[in-house]
Amino acid sequence: MKFWPLALLCLAALPARADDMGPVCPDRPGKGTSPCTVDTGHAQVELGLLDESTQRRSGVTTDTGNAGAALAKYGVSDGFDLEAGMALYQFQRVHDASGTVTSSGIGDLFLHAKYQVSSGPVSFVLDPYVKLPTAGGGLGNNHVEGGLVAPLGYDLGGGWSLSATPEADLLLNGSGSGYHANLVNVVGLGKALGAVTLGAELWTGQNLDPAGTVSQYSADVDAAWLVNNDTQLDCGLNLGLNRTTPDLEVYFGVSRRF
Repeated sequence: MKFWPLALLCLAALPARADDMGPVCPDRPGKGTSPCTVDTGHAQVELGLLDESTQRRSGVTTDTGNAGAALAKYGVSDGFDLEAGMALYQFQRVHDASGTVTSSGIGDLFLHAKYQVSSGPVSFVLDPYVKLPTAGGGLGNNHVEGGLVAPLGYDLGGGWSLSATPEADLLLNGSGSGYHANLVNVVGLGKALGAVTLGAELWTGQNLDPAGTVSQYSADVDAAWLVNNDTQLDCGLNLGLNRTTPDLEVYFGVSRRF
């Protein structure tokens, strides 16, 4: 995993197009999705260099995460882009008194079509997606799933912003037969301080599997540094608020527009 610093340097060194545009607007950092799209004719790459979470319950410690989680975007027309994302390496380690079991492989492929309904002080985007089962190492469920994400953003003025990311997914039942709804929402508050933006979020997920609903909650903080109009570095920390949510998650990454 020593490729992280090299990947960061290579991505930041690639030339950007010099069109007169505003700052890059990636989905990173945070669990929410940005209410914006990539400019027409431009590409954007958002790379999670490392994301790892840990959970300890009843003597069992579970670590999950990924490295090289890439999201590639292309602006097809005004307010519309196409996106593809995949973790190039994901892993899970389960450790208890008997030892450690590790699984690893590539992640599933996520395809998005993002359409901006409105922009300005109030931004709204519709972001349907489909997940194709490409995950290796026994880390996926080998089924197609999908959903709709609907990010909203509001410029409060003075460098403050408010956001929400409601999401409805159609996921495979735990039994392996049939599908059920999974409802997610993220509410975030951000503050821009020059080239640095600090954020705080509250996240909830309600997995409505027929075998039993699983509710998860977390309180998250993040920071992003706009190196220039086309490059952003980020990091974040997520804290689980109940026993079904990982105790701690940390991550960092980079985004680049071309």
